[in-house]
Amino acid sequence: MKKYEPNLADRLGVAAKAKQTLLEKARAKAPENDPKFAEKQAARCAAAIAREARVAERKAVKLAEKALRAEEKAAKEAAHAAALMAEQEARETEAAEQAAREIALVAERKAARDARYAARKARKR
Repeated sequence: MKKYEPNLADRLGVAAKAKQTLLEKARAKAPENDPKFAEKQAARCAAAIAREARVAERKAVKLAEKALRAEEKAAKEAAHAAALMAEQEARETEAAEQAAREIALVAERKAARDARYAARKARKR
């Protein structure tokens, strides 16, 4: 009895038949043949559109919150700057008043000294 050994052509033919069989099975199970495929595909598409709308809405809310925080920060900084300017002006006014008091005190001391000098001169005469 002779042992059967397939040659290259036989092996290629068997492989081609196997591939063809697999392709036919895959085509039979293809989703396009399913009558509910269009409905499922439409539902998936609607869900994707709704998801994208929710994402866009969340982004819009985040941007609005960010803009609001930026406005609040700018308002805070403006109020802080105004408070600093008012404080600086108050310090300058206080310094000017202090300088005026010192000048008045020096003038008063000089007047008192001059009065004492004049009284001493008057006593000597």
